[in-house]
Amino acid sequence: MARPKIHRQICTRAPYSCFKPNGVPMPQLQQIELLAEELEALRLADLEGMSQQDAAKQMQVSRQTFANIVKRARQKVAQCLVEGQALMLNK
Repeated sequence: MARPKIHRQICTRAPYSCFKPNGVPMPQLQQIELLAEELEALRLADLEGMSQQDAAKQMQVSRQTFANIVKRARQKVAQCLVEGQALMLNK
């Protein structure tokens, strides 16, 4: 049985629902979902330049959990950019 998911403190929501390559209709694209917590982790780590420890405190998770979240988020963004997929932002 999986452990229940801990509440994550999220301060920012995505202003858009997706990012996709220009000129390719949405039905032709594979879609990758970026969770709100993953977007928040990217914002704190990469945009704000916070340390993992400080960002983890702000999101109210452990440092290791934050590291796992940001790693998943970076992998999804890189996959979408490299493979030309749509990045769906979960609101």
